[in-house]
Amino acid sequence: MKIKRLFAHRVELPLREGSYKWSGGKSVTVFDSTIIGVETDTGLIGYGEVCPLGPFYLPAYAEGVRAGLKEIGPHLLGLDPRELSVLNQRMDAALKGHPYVKSGIDIACWDILGQATGLPVCTLMGGRFGRSVRLYRAISQESPDEMAAKVAAYRTEGYTRFQLKVGGDPDTDIERIRAVRAMLKPTDRLVADANTGWTQHEAIRVVRAVRDVDVYIEQPCLTYEECLAVRRHTDHPFVLDENVDGLDMLLRGKADLAMDVVNLKISKLGGLTKTKQVRDLCVSMGIAMTLEDSWGGDITTAAIAHLAHSTPEEFRFTSTDFNSYVTVSTAHGAPQRDNGYMEASAVPGLGIIPKHDVIGRRVVDVT
Repeated sequence: MKIKRLFAHRVELPLREGSYKWSGGKSVTVFDSTIIGVETDTGLIGYGEVCPLGPFYLPAYAEGVRAGLKEIGPHLLGLDPRELSVLNQRMDAALKGHPYVKSGIDIACWDILGQATGLPVCTLMGGRFGRSVRLYRAISQESPDEMAAKVAAYRTEGYTRFQLKVGGDPDTDIERIRAVRAMLKPTDRLVADANTGWTQHEAIRVVRAVRDVDVYIEQPCLTYEECLAVRRHTDHPFVLDENVDGLDMLLRGKADLAMDVVNLKISKLGGLTKTKQVRDLCVSMGIAMTLEDSWGGDITTAAIAHLAHSTPEEFRFTSTDFNSYVTVSTAHGAPQRDNGYMEASAVPGLGIIPKHDVIGRRVVDVT
């Protein structure tokens, strides 16, 4: 089996809530997503998806995915897509860095491997742990009262995990954390995610002000060193996200006792193959994980579900169902939220079939 074509579709994903806001005044109303196809000489086609959170979050942007595919695609023609280590080595040799460009290709090849073997991706990634995957809901940055009201509404839909977007004015963020925590049950989990938005002194001030509140603190500052300093001034459970972009940073964080939970985003790490490497090391070291991606629709949600469902439950802090945030469905068979949980498909591969009338014409075609 050989790769004979790589192609991509551009899809806009409008948000159900109208906009998504986080630290530093950043906001998005429509996400620019790229659905990537890998076609083989046997007729099998696998699909992946990459959807950066705008061009101002991680070092990634939507047009970069498509430009990168044109650059890297010719180097992959003729490879066996089932040989994932060979594929990733070739991608890294052909294009230095830019892991998000490689992510959709890697996901699509896992989809092919599953179809070729007759197995769902989660089985190939280690097996299916538990009956379902617990989800969190991200709460866009608004006033304290508005955020508390949204949390109360999402609780009625079965969510028990909430990621509160803070990283703004410290006084307002303190109010946000307190207002939302007051809406929750003791068994619910609340994460205050600053997305690098606080300076070190602001972060230390916030964590001291909410010392009596049951809350996780996620990625308070831009640099690893700043986050580590905040970590050493609080006894709140601590989550690192943006700084952990590979095995080297994970090992450094473990050695420094810098986090209790780590957020693994598939495209940040370069695809399912490399995310699985980091995931398996986290399991070996006893570190819990949020398993997700930057953003996306049905295909990204399917990839997240397979990654999460193949992770032992005690290390699976939470995941998310991005397809429930947007108004456009791009694939049949994608996981759907059920009372705050989702399941990976039992169909071979990712278990999805793209809706060709929705994803439209190809914008990249490499043969």
